[in-house]
Amino acid sequence: MSKPAAAPRSEADAPILLRENRAGIALLTMNRPEARNALSEAMIGALTDALKSVAVDKSIRAVVLAANGPAFCAGHDLKEITAHRNDPDRGRAYFERIFRQSAELMQAIVALPQPVVAGVQGLATAAGCQLAASCDLVIASESANFCLPGVDIGLFCSSPVVPVARKVGAGHAMEMLFTGEPISAARAREIGLVNRVVPAGKAADEALALARTVASKSAYVQRIGKAAFYRQLEMNLSDAYRHTTEVMVENALAYDAKEGIDAFLEKREPKWEDR
Repeated sequence: MSKPAAAPRSEADAPILLRENRAGIALLTMNRPEARNALSEAMIGALTDALKSVAVDKSIRAVVLAANGPAFCAGHDLKEITAHRNDPDRGRAYFERIFRQSAELMQAIVALPQPVVAGVQGLATAAGCQLAASCDLVIASESANFCLPGVDIGLFCSSPVVPVARKVGAGHAMEMLFTGEPISAARAREIGLVNRVVPAGKAADEALALARTVASKSAYVQRIGKAAFYRQLEMNLSDAYRHTTEVMVENALAYDAKEGIDAFLEKREPKWEDR
């Protein structure tokens, strides 16, 4: 796969996040390979700003999150964390800020109107695993690994496990948390963390292919469906049915529902108007 933009001469001058629009798909590529795409304060800010831009861009129908280099994301930048231990408050204010900003980034992915597909080509560890799990769909290379290794450095992955546990369940999540051991892409697929496993070097390409399929549907339907899905997950059974019934009524009244059903009955392709 070709790089979204030509690499500047100096690694230090390279943008830490690249964005390329491809026929309705926003390709966001983390570009800090020398630091294993760690979630520094700058990287979190760049990703958050990019998602804010995408959210209001009606030309974007899906998002792919990928990374340059051998690792997808190594989690929080431990050098930044260590540097703030010499602050007068031993780093408390910085820790509160960076972990809050990280949580807001993960929630922004869930709240984004467009579906988000992660293309994981290498290690996704700690907050990097959290980042992948926060995406709606995950494509992983055969060489990818996922882990929550906070116990190995004395910093339990309490925040990173939030989206992981929601995908894989308590038992698998607790094993990842208590052992800190990496799991393979194949194992991640078995437990529900990953949707598809593809050959090495193909994660971003396959994520784009899946995003193109997603983008071919009604953007209106994808938007209300995604919002309803995440909202009902937090409800009890009766409330979930009550909410999703209301959503389906509104959806059935929409133009694209009428067009889609008519197209199906008439055996033709639908012409979406995203309304």
